Amino acid sequence: MAALNVKINNVEFKNPIITASGTFGYGLEFADLVPLDKLGGIIVKGTTLHHREGNDYPRMAETAQGMLNCVGLQNKGVDYFCREIYPKIKDIGTNMLVNVSGSSPEDYAACAARINTLEKIPAIELNISCPNVREGGMAFGVTCSGAAQVVKAVRSVYDKTLIVKLSPNVTDIAQIACACEDEGADAVSLINTLLGMAVDIERRKPQLSIRTGGLSGPAVKPVALRMVYDVAHAVKIPVIGLGGISSAADAIEFLMCGATAIQIGTANFVDPTVTIKVIEGLDSWLDAHGCQSVHEIIGALEV
Repeated sequence: MAALNVKINNVEFKNPIITASGTFGYGLEFADLVPLDKLGGIIVKGTTLHHREGNDYPRMAETAQGMLNCVGLQNKGVDYFCREIYPKIKDIGTNMLVNVSGSSPEDYAACAARINTLEKIPAIELNISCPNVREGGMAFGVTCSGAAQVVKAVRSVYDKTLIVKLSPNVTDIAQIACACEDEGADAVSLINTLLGMAVDIERRKPQLSIRTGGLSGPAVKPVALRMVYDVAHAVKIPVIGLGGISSAADAIEFLMCGATAIQIGTANFVDPTVTIKVIEGLDSWLDAHGCQSVHEIIGALEV
């Protein structure tokens, strides 16, 4: 068997397969279906400083090659997470990471500082695609300055591994990745969802309550691959790739484009055991191609 272990900053992953935030709950919801300790890591659903109800229904719509969602970061806040959820997940035999969101740099920092106190959470993932209430609704992640502000604020209070999740709804994602790296990010993950919409032609209305939502699933994979390749060649920190991954072959494409690890998201809704199948498929492919380690294919794309 090939060695599958990878390292993101100082966090060791037994394999490069991680579940994406918002698609795997807190991991507990999948415990009867998936041996959680076989996963490289689990990124739990988005957590904010305060309780959020999320957007009105309907907030999900199926598309031909994926899905749209505008859930709106529904969660009970970081204090609830620390008090009620953390004790239940801290002893799961894999890396448990928390996705952190906010409405201002101060919100992000305050939420991250609370999670910094949790011994068995080795890393957080900053979702910088949230509305920036100070800038007319613009997402932090669509400008270098906005991304840098959030990373700088969080880095000042958070001393563990800091991953920044990048928005694809930009002109040059590599520049934004570099801005995050300059402010102390230990890794970047990409891509977050693409902005899209769907129409109900009988009602002559959008299918989503707030008109637009995030597009995920197989439709976004070619865009994600291109962006992962561009970012991996622009930064020195590790890149975690995601966007439409539903098979071992998909995962291998991202690894060859320069990703050190990958996340599986929407595919979990289609097949709850997809992560295990991807781990096993990756291992089999490496063996069949005479690879001793997954590191032999990371960034191995020949262009």
